[in-house]
Amino acid sequence: MAFEMKPFNNSFFDMNPSDIFRDVGRQLFTQFPESTMKSDVREYDHSYVLEAELPGIEKENINIEYNNGVLSISGEQSIDNEAKDDQGRVVHRERSYSTIKRQFAFDNIQQDGISADFTNGVLKVTLPKTNRDNRSKRIEIN
Repeated sequence: MAFEMKPFNNSFFDMNPSDIFRDVGRQLFTQFPESTMKSDVREYDHSYVLEAELPGIEKENINIEYNNGVLSISGEQSIDNEAKDDQGRVVHRERSYSTIKRQFAFDNIQQDGISADFTNGVLKVTLPKTNRDNRSKRIEIN
């Protein structure tokens, strides 16, 4: 088993050398926000609806663009935590900054009709389809 529980009082020499570094990566990467944007894309008769989770990101820090058949969504988050003692001296201060970006390819989108809504950390983008019929068609040779 990869993560066996070991008694607290075991000897340093009884453990596997790789145990020392086993948790380093897990501890390091839990400090960073998740780098992927969780999303769902649904296709309806007249539109596509994309829902993307952007927890902790303010609406003002989200950018959505549609260009040449590609929908780009990006967001950034900045956190500045500061704790002071009774005399106003800084005891602890942490700052973090993160960005996230994802692109989605769509064909036959009516650009003027694209709309977006952001509620409770979920971005919902509606992309109406154009009326053009671009389904494949077999062409007979004369």
